[in-house]
Amino acid sequence: MKKLPAFTLGVEEEYQIIDPETRDLRSHLSKIVDGAKIILNEQVKAEMHQSVVEVGTNICTNVDEAEKEIKFLRTKIVELADKQGLIVGGAGTHPFSKWQDQPITDDPRYHNIVNELQDAARSNLIFGMHCHVGIENREIGLKLMNQACYFLPHIFALSTNSPFWEGRQTGYKSFRTKVFDKFPRTGLPEYFDSVASYDNFLDTLVNTNCIDNPKKIWWDLRLHPFYDTIEFRICDMSLTVEETMCIVAVIQAVVAKLYKLNMQNMSFNIYRLALIKENKFRASRYGIEGHMIDFGLQKEVETRVLILELLDFVDDVVDELGSREQINYVHQILKNGTGAAKQLAVFEKTNDITKVVDFITDEFTKGL
Repeated sequence: MKKLPAFTLGVEEEYQIIDPETRDLRSHLSKIVDGAKIILNEQVKAEMHQSVVEVGTNICTNVDEAEKEIKFLRTKIVELADKQGLIVGGAGTHPFSKWQDQPITDDPRYHNIVNELQDAARSNLIFGMHCHVGIENREIGLKLMNQACYFLPHIFALSTNSPFWEGRQTGYKSFRTKVFDKFPRTGLPEYFDSVASYDNFLDTLVNTNCIDNPKKIWWDLRLHPFYDTIEFRICDMSLTVEETMCIVAVIQAVVAKLYKLNMQNMSFNIYRLALIKENKFRASRYGIEGHMIDFGLQKEVETRVLILELLDFVDDVVDELGSREQINYVHQILKNGTGAAKQLAVFEKTNDITKVVDFITDEFTKGL
């Protein structure tokens, strides 16, 4: 078979800006974003809440290049925050901050969202990691989106990093998704049989004033309306660069493997959305520590076993992608736990929620 395409990458991370004294989220009054734009141009932007900073890599040819960019971006935001007397952390939710205390960024885009969605928008104090994988042919991209949907719960389970909400243990490994579920047009994507059908769906929503722009489809996975990418949006924000890049490598490998199968006139099974939703719930609730459904076997299987099977499934594309080192880090996550398990372990040991915040901010700079 001919060589695989590049499967270029773009990675976006959403950071928590934290007061080192109170450990609460704190508005940076756009100073971090304004300072970063001088160095990073469009690679940094404000988010709806003033205590959030979003960064994004340039288009990267491989995982190593993306890793260098993420390290650089984390380093620069930490430096700029330090100049404001603030610190930075990475997790899907803040352990105790209350959304009612967090000011909204003064921007017409966010005012419009709040005006439409009200408290669903105001309470959306969450932090994610998004990964774009380059696909030049949109028809192939749509096929891969339909097929990759099955693997979203597996990828999501590895990323779970939001067990606390407003100072409470939620019982979930990722409560972030429960918060985001209040938004319309979220969750797992529908099945589409063609790009024409997909584009018609987007046009219908725009023409009927449901949305003013196709980017307001906030699914866990989408064929991007403007870029030649499929975008994975299901993951919690990771503690460390290593965790982010491991998950990015898994995402890229899944896309590459599905592409390879399609080029060999084979295709991965399309499963009912309702079944995949069951696995997504289990991933949100238990992370890697529970069971998910193996649809082929029609039975529950340990999530860790299914993730190891996923590694076997993508193994024949990993070396060509040059991501073996990052993919192998999955074994460390399976051994040591996801960010959620680590946060919970700190709280169990200290019974002090501020120590969980200290852990999140300490982990953020590891490996930079």
